[in-house]
Amino acid sequence: MKSFDAIVIGGGQAGPFLAARMVEKGMKVALIERKFLGGTCVNAGCMPTKTLIASARAAHVARSGAVYGVNIPGEIAIDMKVVRARAEAVTMNARNGLIGWFAGMDGMTVIYGHARFEDPKTVSVNGETLTAPRIFLNVGARPVIPDLPGINDIDYLTSTSIIHLDTLPRHLAVIGGSYIGLEFAQMYRRFGAEVSVIEHGPKLASREDEDISDAIADVLRSEGIDIHTGVSDIAFARSSDGITVATDSARIDASHVLIATGRKPNTDDLGLDAAGVITDKHGYITVDDKLATNVEGIWALGDCNGHGAFTHTSYNDFEIAAANLLDGDDRNLSSRIPAYALYIDPPLGRVGMTEKQARASGRKIMISTRPMSRVGRANERGETKGFMKVIADAETKKILGAAILGIEGDEVIHGIIDAMNAGTTYPALQWSVPIHPTVSELIPTLLGDLKPV
Repeated sequence: MKSFDAIVIGGGQAGPFLAARMVEKGMKVALIERKFLGGTCVNAGCMPTKTLIASARAAHVARSGAVYGVNIPGEIAIDMKVVRARAEAVTMNARNGLIGWFAGMDGMTVIYGHARFEDPKTVSVNGETLTAPRIFLNVGARPVIPDLPGINDIDYLTSTSIIHLDTLPRHLAVIGGSYIGLEFAQMYRRFGAEVSVIEHGPKLASREDEDISDAIADVLRSEGIDIHTGVSDIAFARSSDGITVATDSARIDASHVLIATGRKPNTDDLGLDAAGVITDKHGYITVDDKLATNVEGIWALGDCNGHGAFTHTSYNDFEIAAANLLDGDDRNLSSRIPAYALYIDPPLGRVGMTEKQARASGRKIMISTRPMSRVGRANERGETKGFMKVIADAETKKILGAAILGIEGDEVIHGIIDAMNAGTTYPALQWSVPIHPTVSELIPTLLGDLKPV
């Protein structure tokens, strides 16, 4: 049996950085990764998909050049092999950077293999047994494949496998109208494929307020994406030239099907029962406000604990654990203000409560909205789709939440994220003096238009 000061299972965006901090403190650490260092973000999420989105936007801008007085003769052609190679290069550069970083650390042992608990202090991997007083789980999540008629008879794609395509689908059917599915839908439409989005719920991006969801649908429809919501029945069958997707309201002749119906944690084969670690009904590991599980000496970080499925929340889990365990600090998971983005174009930046959540909270609230068509920067760039929205507490004057669906919305939202984290009231932020001409300069104006509801 090999002994360590700590064992980290999973090489995503929390565990490896925590392992590095522990090594800096002179600890002996084992980092066990089943497949690739970097987790979903580096290998199948943020980095490759946003690289693909950048290629898709380049195609869109090239096709739109005439509007700006830039005429490009001939058809805009897409070389999917180059598109794929570019995304793969970005992934490999990041992955190899992590490999090189850890290889240079004395006290760090990187093991590739499938780890399983033998007891609360012991794990087995590749026929070896390892023990440590502290074990951290950062095992991530994977795509959910729903049990739909005919799904096992077709060759479907997931968010992991689709990034390796080096040919252009004739018609891509996206099953699931949430964040991952919508990003791929617009991306492949801009590459030149016909695209249909099929969503069981009554609207796209169901987490959002109805006005945001409607605006997202308008953006996608304006680019020629076929959207079907409220679909109760979906079935698949092979056809002579692809896949038939039959719903209760439509029949789609697709060449490729992307299943984008959510993700589930990679916790079902870790031997958690042997360690006594509790999970909820969805398989997420139950943690307290310090990210500790019910078993002393075991923590769960990142997607597998159900408290955010983003790179930034996973990294913040690392920050919380490192601060509490290594720096003598007292940081809590509950103090984190939720924020995220949807990377369609224009992007959606979101922080805090939706309007629906704010109304349900019983607070006296104020709301302000402003169309992007009234933002100078958006008009100058010729990108006026979407709108801004902010919700505030009428009594405390604190900002409760905001949504910016529009040009650079994923960046502009950070002004509000920072204000909320600092506890700044909206009247104080209203008196800031932002730079002109920017999208952010409209934030004080947006706040000045807050009205009680």
